[in-house]
Amino acid sequence: MTIINDQTYIDKTLNGDVNAFSYLIEKYKVMVFSLAMKMLKNKEEAEEIAQDTFIKAYKGLKKFNGESKFSTWLYKIAYRNCLDSLKKITRNYNTEAIDETNSNKIKETTDILESIERKERAKVMKACMEKLPEEERSILWSFYFEELSLNEITEVTGLSIANVKVKLHRGRKRLLSIVKRNVEPELIKHYGRK
Repeated sequence: MTIINDQTYIDKTLNGDVNAFSYLIEKYKVMVFSLAMKMLKNKEEAEEIAQDTFIKAYKGLKKFNGESKFSTWLYKIAYRNCLDSLKKITRNYNTEAIDETNSNKIKETTDILESIERKERAKVMKACMEKLPEEERSILWSFYFEELSLNEITEVTGLSIANVKVKLHRGRKRLLSIVKRNVEPELIKHYGRK
């Protein structure tokens, strides 16, 4: 149903109805802006990227062939715009080393996270995700929060499915290491244990 509605408005836009494209903007503006905010962490930059994404989509609408969903095609444009913007901005991302993990450490980390209230856990996870390298953070975010399939992520990023799976695995492992390092000392401090 959604694809048919999108295609109807795409066809109207291509046939000269400029106002039809505003339906697509309204429908997908939150998705595009959310992606830009997650990647750029700056409201003004995210707004600029969102606007640029819709301009590029409008100008390139003839190239949309319908092989994928319109939302995936649009997400890909937004993702690439964000990557271009990040290349222009010199930022130092703190990359954390991947620690060796075993099932006991995973269980320990899970137990630690379960002891934190839900609201605090969300705050901690967001802060820990911020410490991941940009590409891993984006892939994890796309997979778990945007609920994109592996195929959609490969289409958006231009990476192979095998590469996306590797980055998901490494990202989860690195996130686990970051959570363990950041959460455990906080709990000890909070509960006054030595």
